[in-house]
Amino acid sequence: MASNTNRKIYFVFFVCAIALRSALAQLSNQDYYTQRCPRALETIQSAVRSAVANETRMGASLLRLHFHDCFVNGCDASILLDDTVNFTGEKTAFPNVNSVRGFDVIDTIKLKVEKLCPGVVSCADILAVAARDSVVILDGPSWQVQLGRRDSTTASLNDANIDLPAPTLNLSGLITSFFNKGFTAKEMVTLSGSHTIGQARCMTFRTRLYNESNISPSFAMSLKSNCPISGGDNNLSPLDITSPTFFDNAYFSNLVSQEGLLHSDQQLFSGGSTNAQVAAYSKNLGSFRNDFADAMVKMGGLSPLTGSSGQIRTNCRKVN
Repeated sequence: MASNTNRKIYFVFFVCAIALRSALAQLSNQDYYTQRCPRALETIQSAVRSAVANETRMGASLLRLHFHDCFVNGCDASILLDDTVNFTGEKTAFPNVNSVRGFDVIDTIKLKVEKLCPGVVSCADILAVAARDSVVILDGPSWQVQLGRRDSTTASLNDANIDLPAPTLNLSGLITSFFNKGFTAKEMVTLSGSHTIGQARCMTFRTRLYNESNISPSFAMSLKSNCPISGGDNNLSPLDITSPTFFDNAYFSNLVSQEGLLHSDQQLFSGGSTNAQVAAYSKNLGSFRNDFADAMVKMGGLSPLTGSSGQIRTNCRKVN
């Protein structure tokens, strides 16, 4: 017989799953702006393509920006808000400060779509579409972005510090963090595959290099010159050493070889319940691509503001 704790876990997950389905049902398909702003999606795509061509890393940054937005009170563009006298926003939260980037690209996109159709396209939708376009540009899968989100009028530093998974989390912590947002352990592994692109700062993986045993010695050695035992906190290294600018499944192959950059990365392949999923993705790119697309649609449906809730911000950095 299931314990009371297990019953509670199943109930919480069931409630989260129902809420996610309800949220997605409130959004509309890719035709949402066809009548009101027919050039919106092509304008976003063009701007993202230009930004990634200028700096390949920006593709990963825009994907991460969407993730860090959705995991804190839903996909409502709260991460884009600057601090005000009424609230301290999410930009200075520990997982975001001097790390999350791409705000200027979103500003550029917003200016372009506002000129086309003032007050129509939300900042939250821009984040969702830009994340998808970034992945596609870097040879990753595409998916139909559900649209119709509205923008929040507040943000929370405290919630950002609590809700965003840290690179120091163990497997159980990662599973719990994603479970609290309605995701299964498999979906957590799938979304972690976004680390097949992008870079991380030395300060986020230094402890792993010098203190952990489940790391390839040659891999650790190759990183130490760029991430010394002291200093160089902001020096960058690719999350995927094999193909850092292509959205593929090399991230999972690296984990199998004990070449995960972050502690939280390698936890996915450290003898726990997610080993089999990592191994499967390392051998089957198609499976990972399909699952990632599905998981991103689900993530984009995290507690969006729709209907008369929130607003369509004219400037993504501040409330109207």
